Formats: sequence, structure tokens, C-alpha cells
Amino acid sequence: MFKKLFVSSTTACFELKNTTPYYSPTSYNVLLNGKIAGVFETNVFSLYNLEPDCEYTVEVAGNILKFRTLAETAVIDVKELGAQGDGVTDDTYYVQKAIGRCPVGGRVLFPEGTYLVRPLSLKSNITIELKRGATILGDERETSYPYIPARNPYSKKEEVLATWEGEPFDCHMSLIHGYKVCNIMIVGEGTINGNADKSTWWNRPKGRAVARPRLVFLNKCKNIRMHGVTCKNSASWNVHPYFSKNISFYDLKIENPYTAPNTDGLDPESCDKVDIVGCKFSVGDDCCAIKSGKLYMGKTYKTPASRHTLRNNLFQDGHGAIVLGSEMSGGVRDLTVCQCLFRHTDRGLRIKSRRGRGKDAIIDGVVFENIKMENVITPLVINMYYNCDPDGNTEYVWTRSKNMLVDDRTPYLGKFVFKDIVCEDCECMAGYFDGLTEQPIKEVVIENVSFSFKDDARAYEPAMLLGVDAYCKAGLYVDNVEKLVLKNVTFEGVEGEKIIKKHLGQVIGE
Repeated sequence: MFKKLFVSSTTACFELKNTTPYYSPTSYNVLLNGKIAGVFETNVFSLYNLEPDCEYTVEVAGNILKFRTLAETAVIDVKELGAQGDGVTDDTYYVQKAIGRCPVGGRVLFPEGTYLVRPLSLKSNITIELKRGATILGDERETSYPYIPARNPYSKKEEVLATWEGEPFDCHMSLIHGYKVCNIMIVGEGTINGNADKSTWWNRPKGRAVARPRLVFLNKCKNIRMHGVTCKNSASWNVHPYFSKNISFYDLKIENPYTAPNTDGLDPESCDKVDIVGCKFSVGDDCCAIKSGKLYMGKTYKTPASRHTLRNNLFQDGHGAIVLGSEMSGGVRDLTVCQCLFRHTDRGLRIKSRRGRGKDAIIDGVVFENIKMENVITPLVINMYYNCDPDGNTEYVWTRSKNMLVDDRTPYLGKFVFKDIVCEDCECMAGYFDGLTEQPIKEVVIENVSFSFKDDARAYEPAMLLGVDAYCKAGLYVDNVEKLVLKNVTFEGVEGEKIIKKHLGQVIGE
């Protein structure tokens, strides 16, 4: 059985109904109107080059589904307007002109070619299609990316225009920029290439007066769909939805070199209703980080990351596969991660916070289930002493004093469920759970989870905080957790105690 995930005027995306993470148990043929459209091996598959407003029949293993592509009002070909697509000529004027001319319900078409551009502004109620072999290529010069102020200087009420790591901050305009736009689809088999590997953005990643641009930035947007495209070589984060609603990503490929600094894959921040399904990540930092700002943003706007679903994705080669925080002062709620595959990441499921994130920094209702991890150094991490901030190494952050009080700056971590997870070829330790002395993690449930270690495993530090020891082939480290529930948890190759207990309350099923 399979279901429809998404349909545009020329593309469609579907998902098999099974339980294996990311990949189908066997490869399979897809028939479109009775003819073979392709052989696939992943649980999510896509069809391209469809005709608008047409009915199609899709068949997989004898199961048939009918769908109709969307109608459209016009097609604006960027080459017909004057874009050269030769990778040398600056095509910004003609591409932006195509976007501006496209009527409601129309499609901006990028045929095969390389379109060298400076930053582009999105427009509501249109579709942008990148055909196979089409690349939007960012200008490599930093001076081509205009400065955007942190706040709108003409608005009586604060209006955040630009942000960096959870706070209002002056920023260079992103290559694809959306501000208060809605009902947009960006689809196709083409590529959005930030060209940062040919530029100077990565040479000085920190300490800038004006922050590096994202590849795609969606500020206060609604009903945005991205399907099929490849995003790569971003100057900083690749895709950053910000205070946006009803945002979906299907069958994307997000690629950056492992050595590229702060090139997170997809970081929804203070967004509501986000679906990330069938995507493939290989980046230079966290693959996917769920965020909700630092203290000022959380306290002022009280906008959590809510109703996020991540399913049937592949996360590989990043620092963390799925990360919550560390900018999470608005809180995270109703997050489900399931049927995903992690490969060669430093950490798997990673929650990071610290004192100073604030009383609205509440993470609760979080479920991670049906996940396969291969060669993940430390699969499970909850770290309440994360120190990677300008003030992250202060005594206030790192102290274990019993005299610390819960106040307006203290974050709260509730219940976390880790279920039906297989972790193979670990190195450092199975899991690291480190709560605050004054506000312990309320509950950690680990059910039907297995951990096995490499024979030649090396020692690593399991989390980013001051004073942490390096470990090799260790079990679960548990400190300042009120309740730990273990159900059918197995360890293979652990050296020493399976449960390293520090300050632990109730234990069930040890």
C-alpha cells in the first residue's frame, strides 16, 4: 500500500506504508498510466514532468492510486524572458522579472541550465519549477548579498527581519528569500546551489557584524511546499523557516561538505505544523535542528516549535541527526520522529539546552520511534549544560551547585520516549542524560532499544559541555533524571556498568 503526500501541476510525491526506516525492504517498480516510470528503493518516491490538470494512475505491486495534477494559469519560462542559463551571465534581473510577472496560480519554469543570480525574493501564490539539469547558482561575491537589518526601522511595533542563532541580528539576504509570502511551491529535480564552496563565507564563519546568509529563508510565511529539489553549498544554514506555519518538505536532498562550518540542513524555528518526509541530509553541522529562539525571543513572543513530524528521512555525516535546541527558549512541543535512518553522525537524537534559556523553554511531548542508527558515535544525548554560546562557559551555566534555584531563566525538560530503535557500531556510549541540579529531566523512557559497539571503537566526549569526560563503549549515563523507564533494552560490547547512575530518582525495569 502507498499514499499520496503531495501534488503540484507537474510533480507528485508518494509514500509506501511499511515499517522499515527510509529504505523499502526491496526495490520496486512504479507504473504511471500502465508504463514503468522508474525503479525505486526508498519508501518515498517522486514523479516529475507531469502535465497540469491531468488525471494519472499510479501502480506499485498491484496497488493502484489515482490522482489529478493541479491546474495552472500560466507558465513563465525564465529563458524566454532573457535569462541565459550559462553559469556566467548574471541572470538575476530576468529571473526576478519572471517571478514578478507570474500571475496567481502560475509557474516559473527553469529549464536545463545554470542560472547565476544574486538573492531572489519570492512571491505569493506561484510555483517555481527547476527541471532536471537546472541550477540556481548563487553569486560567489559577499558584496552581492545585501544587508538586512535585524528589525524593521519603519515599523512602530517590533518586526524582526533578520536573525542569527536565535536572536534578532543584522544578516546578509539569503539566496532565496521569502517574507510574509504564502501558497508557494518550489519543485523539481533541479538544484539550488549557494556556491559557498567557491566563495569566502566559510573562511570566517563567526564574529561577523552582519551574519552569513541562508540558502533559503522563509520569514513569517504560510503554506510553503518544497519537493524534490537539491539544496547545497549554503553559506550557513541551508533551509531556515522562521515563525512560519504549515511548511512541508518532501524528498529533498540537502548537501554540504562535512567540514563546512554551521551548514545545518533544515532548521525550522518557532514554526507550527512542519512536515519533513523522505528527505536526505549530508551536511557540515546538525542535519535537522528544531529551534525556538534564545531568551529574548522566547520571552517576548512565546512561540514554540509545535506539531512537527519527521518521517522516512536519511540523516548522515552531520554532527547531530535530529537536534532540539540549543535555541529553544520558546519551547518545543508535539514532536514526532519516526521511521528514520541515521548514518555516520556524531550524535543521533540530541537535545541541548542550558540555564538562561528561560521558563518558557519547555520541551515535552517528544517521541522518537522506529529508528535505525549505523555508526553513530553517541546515539542518545540530553545535555542541559550546553556551552557553545558567548556566555556558555560561565559558572552560571556549568555549576553543579545544590544551591541553584528555579527562576525565570530555568528551562524545563519533560518526558522523552525512545522506542523501537536499533543502534549498531556505536563508539562513545549508548546514551548521555544530564539534567540540571535544580530542575532534573522529568522522565526518560527507553523501550525496545538495542545498542552494540564497534570492536575498534575510540573514546569521545559524549556531549558539548565543560568538564565532561571522554568515554569508550560505555552504557547509559544518567544524572539528575527523576524517572528512568527501561523496557527490553539490550547492550552488546559495553565495557563497565550498563547504567552509570549519578543522581537518579525512580528506576523502572532495570
